[in-house]
Amino acid sequence: MSLEEYERHYASLNSESGCESVSGRSAASGAFSGEEERLHYIPIRVLGKGSFGEATLYRRTEDNSLVVWKEIDLNCLSDKKRRDVMNEISILSILQHNNIIAYFNHFMDKNTLLIELEYCNGGNLYDKINQQKGELFKEEVVVWYLYQIAAAVAHIHKAGVLHRDIKTLNIFLTKTNLIKLGDYGLAKKLGSEYSMAESCVGTPYYMSPELCQGVKYNFKSDIWAMGCVLFELLTLTRTFDATNPLNLCVKIVQGNWTMEINSDVYTSDLIKLVYECLDQDPEKRPTAEQILEQPVISRVRVELEERVAALNSAIKKPKLSTVTETPVAVVTTRSREVYFWGGGKFTPQKLDMFKGGSSAQHVCAGETHFAVVTVEKELYTWASVQGGAKMVGQLGHGDQASYRQPRRVERLQGKAIRQVSCGADFTACVTDEDQMYMFGSDYYGCVGVENELGMEVLEPVLLDFFQERPVRQVSCGDNHVVALTRSGDIYSWGCGEHGRLGLDCEDDFSSPMQVEVPKGAVIDSVYCGSDCTFFLTEFGKVLACGSNELNKLGLNLGITGIKNHPGEGYQGIPYTTTLTLVKQLSRFKIQFIAPGKTHTAAIDERGRLMTFGCNKFGQLGVKDFKKHQGVQILVGPFGGKFVTKVSCGDGFTIAATEDNQIFAWGNAGNGRLGMPADKGFGSEVCPALPRPIFGSLHHVPDLSCRGWHTILIMEKVLNSKTIRSNSSGLSIASGQCSTSSVDLETDSATDSELGMLGRTVEADMDDRGLETPIFSMDSKTNESSCPSWLQKELLDAEFIPMPDDSQDSIDPLTKPYTESATLPYEELDQIKAAAGKSLLPAACVDYERMNGVETGRSEQSCCGASVELTHLRETVNRQQAQIQMLQKQCNDQQKENERLWRAIQSLRADAGLVDAGQKQGSAPQERESGWSCCDLHNWTPALINSSRVPCILSELVCWSIYVDRVVAGGQIVSGHPSRPAGGRSSAGPRGQKGPRGV
Repeated sequence: MSLEEYERHYASLNSESGCESVSGRSAASGAFSGEEERLHYIPIRVLGKGSFGEATLYRRTEDNSLVVWKEIDLNCLSDKKRRDVMNEISILSILQHNNIIAYFNHFMDKNTLLIELEYCNGGNLYDKINQQKGELFKEEVVVWYLYQIAAAVAHIHKAGVLHRDIKTLNIFLTKTNLIKLGDYGLAKKLGSEYSMAESCVGTPYYMSPELCQGVKYNFKSDIWAMGCVLFELLTLTRTFDATNPLNLCVKIVQGNWTMEINSDVYTSDLIKLVYECLDQDPEKRPTAEQILEQPVISRVRVELEERVAALNSAIKKPKLSTVTETPVAVVTTRSREVYFWGGGKFTPQKLDMFKGGSSAQHVCAGETHFAVVTVEKELYTWASVQGGAKMVGQLGHGDQASYRQPRRVERLQGKAIRQVSCGADFTACVTDEDQMYMFGSDYYGCVGVENELGMEVLEPVLLDFFQERPVRQVSCGDNHVVALTRSGDIYSWGCGEHGRLGLDCEDDFSSPMQVEVPKGAVIDSVYCGSDCTFFLTEFGKVLACGSNELNKLGLNLGITGIKNHPGEGYQGIPYTTTLTLVKQLSRFKIQFIAPGKTHTAAIDERGRLMTFGCNKFGQLGVKDFKKHQGVQILVGPFGGKFVTKVSCGDGFTIAATEDNQIFAWGNAGNGRLGMPADKGFGSEVCPALPRPIFGSLHHVPDLSCRGWHTILIMEKVLNSKTIRSNSSGLSIASGQCSTSSVDLETDSATDSELGMLGRTVEADMDDRGLETPIFSMDSKTNESSCPSWLQKELLDAEFIPMPDDSQDSIDPLTKPYTESATLPYEELDQIKAAAGKSLLPAACVDYERMNGVETGRSEQSCCGASVELTHLRETVNRQQAQIQMLQKQCNDQQKENERLWRAIQSLRADAGLVDAGQKQGSAPQERESGWSCCDLHNWTPALINSSRVPCILSELVCWSIYVDRVVAGGQIVSGHPSRPAGGRSSAGPRGQKGPRGV
């Protein structure tokens, strides 16, 4: 098909579908978008600005992980800086190591390049050194940092990459002191270990002598920079310092460093290693691998490797795309706010502190205090009591003051807090390293240190018991704690009254004790009530222990077969000291449990909300205040709604739904429901039916109730935009690094220099892992002005071949309709053939006009072309759907024809023409035996006049004759646009009319 025919065909497609608006086009692209992976991002705060642009922290909602987007405005960059930017993407895409900043993705938003990278929440090594305030690092800390830096440098050197900008500002840290080497904008790909580079780049304070002298340099230049970083770690000062660049270069070449390393603090092996890295002769400097083999590292290398692996496994990293199509980034700006109420506060109180980088991620309410974990893993606590009651350490601030405003727990600075849980007067939290910290009252032994620190622990203390037992989740009751480890073991301690610890006794324990889990049960999560505990298995079954007062555990058993005992249909179980199956919930697959003081709520996999326990204040939400023994499934206001969050307090319940509504019911006293008395929610009112609170719609990421108090996070969507393509002008090489890939920086070199030993080996653009046609100012001209990225898209595009004309004669009665005959054109094949020819510029413009966008033949931007290519794919998908519908109609007609032939054979037998049929051949074998439709026409009158055939079949016979003639004449070819797709026609093969006109 020629390009003109291609244009006319798509013009006809658009005319059939009518004029399409933008919204209509988006709706019509459902089939195409179904093949895309949408990744949703929420901006949090700007981390800083660099030479190319700014770095912004985002939260990916799919896995709740934090990532950094380097936003680079390409319009403001020179050609050299554009190559540096793309060089960084190319380098990062081939480097995968535990101590190297991970690259996840990149996108183009108009003229802004967005690079998605791993986030390090501990700052950089420069800040870490300044925070020491003159106090030297311990040698084991220096060795820990040195090992990680050397491992990262060894990895990039093994891949043939020269970093060229190693400095403390480019060495990033997590809160667990895990090193991540980043910023590869100046990195260079060398062809071999002996290759040399010659451009003068890098930060002056870390430049090697060969760089200062303007001579060739190689990987040993990075080793010099490592020596400077190590020198700073040992002395807390720069290795070389001067008032001007010239003086600085002189000091570097002369080896005149600022001070000597303190030999009283550090071992001679470590000091010797520093001076070896700072040797003036590059050949005498060790390699990164040789540094790792030094005794100061080698004797603890195995332990350090295991520690790095463990810390990396604890970091929640974004999941990489698993689909073949390019993922689509959906950036949504949201306002996230924290509200709390109760305890005399009838209206929700907004906390202005939790904004931007301090926006809340997880909240928890206790009897006397609140706790919030921010998106950057910091813990804030404050008191919720009235009258300034004295705290007992549950805030973790080192004193007993009742702080009325949220305050960060400074003792946990540098620790990435993942989860927090509040008891009556103590707090537990879990870090990303799966370590547990406790603080507050140790009256019942809830702190878990066997009262060694006194009855009041004012600062967070690390539980050594869980150092070898990584904690997955922790939950606190009023006076007990239950922890779930990564291995699936359960540990509990604290008050054991009513068997709430699940240890088959009611004793108190001041240190963690392992709970025996029923055989075959795998615990997925734990939930503590005031004096009870729930255990949720991986299959949605619920186990419970502790007090079953008013059936709040759902353990009461039904009684049947007993007469004259009205109202006693259940046998009460006061408490249980071992893990017992909650049979009333066994027919549901529970996803979440919310135990309250006297009642419990649960959510199953279908989003249904169910309640059981005490209903004195209508907290079950069943329209009355009667006693209900069984589990109540709430319909009413929740009918058809999917409940996402629920929490229970002292006589009340708060729930949030997927359609962004918040409901409250039960005891409204003391502001429990967050509504003032004049709104009908006073102390005397107890709504037994869920009522919506907060007038506008809000999404609730987290919710917690305890006692009289409630705290929740509310979120509103402000705006959203979709970044559909990440390949506009950029093509990233995926997979492992090959020795043939080279640097993108075009250092000047002659052909003779390239052939000399020790020179930089530069390769052509075709051999690079990163194509730069849109940014290149090269004077070379190609055969086509179409961008190479579009050529690649067209070359890689799928196309459906068109069958030859000979296939038009396929017998629809004998051959099925094949997939290869689904398209009446060869447009994609034609485009592929024209990808490397001069027709491509016209194709780039023509396919836009075919989709209803009138543009001139002016230069098209890469983003616009990418969008039009997306619309082209959408149109092809719609045509495939139409073709499938036509194919189905054809198949239905084939079945109808076969039925007609079977009827004809039956009529032959009834008319006594079996012998004739045997002589002439059966209908399905007509063409093979040479039997024609004219022979059938000759004996048709006798068939119709036969007294053995009902008259009503005459029309059927005529129709079958007509179908046979049409098929034999080749006028019905399934799916062809120029012929009827069925058995009806205005004229038969001999000019006769259809059966209705006979």
